[in-house]
Amino acid sequence: MIVVDDGIIRVARLVADEPARASDRGGVGGVLRRLCTAAERTLSASGVGVSVVGQEGMRGVAAVSEQAYGPIEELQFTLGEGPCLDAFTTRQPVLVPCLANGAMTRWPGYAPALHDLGMRAVFAFPLQVGAARLGALDVFRVEPGPLTDGEFRDALTFADMAVTTLLDGQERAAPGTMADGLDEVTGQRAELFQAQGMVAVQLGISLADALARLRAHAYAEDSALGEVARDVVARRLSFDSGQL
Repeated sequence: MIVVDDGIIRVARLVADEPARASDRGGVGGVLRRLCTAAERTLSASGVGVSVVGQEGMRGVAAVSEQAYGPIEELQFTLGEGPCLDAFTTRQPVLVPCLANGAMTRWPGYAPALHDLGMRAVFAFPLQVGAARLGALDVFRVEPGPLTDGEFRDALTFADMAVTTLLDGQERAAPGTMADGLDEVTGQRAELFQAQGMVAVQLGISLADALARLRAHAYAEDSALGEVARDVVARRLSFDSGQL
């Protein structure tokens, strides 16, 4: 007999009962947005995001509970550090109930920037199954404080549901493509790789150094890394023009 955990059933119902919005993307993207919104309420969070991190360098925000949290979720990709990336790398939850305690030295760029945006606590849960790593679920709070034991268990369950959603969507996708509704993530990857190449040629530097320059410019201009990449690809921004 198959035994299904009551927590999984309860969380699945919360996601299923979450109403769709006119702004929702279709397919996997829309399901993940509803999952983030349900998680926001259940975990007493101010915002929740799901990001995809691929072994081949693809990084992108798949969904957020509220549109305002899109730039906040993307901030760690702009700076190249943060709880999502640590959770992905270590395969363990990253729990920071107070940004003022240790996080400022752990993430010298990310933590102060997140604090300036009004966040006081952040928790990241890896999206993984077996040896496969897919990304992370991030939970943000405007007040410091730890998750309760129940909230911690629920967060793990929401992360497991995000994994299932991503895997089911990818199974239905055509070979070599992203799951339906995650086209934007694919576009972010393609634009960033193209922008890296263009900056590397403009400045005569390596791709790794080009990415560092893109991140530094995004941070200095208070822009998302994806926006800077789009400007480079569209030739609205050049790193050899004397503008920088």
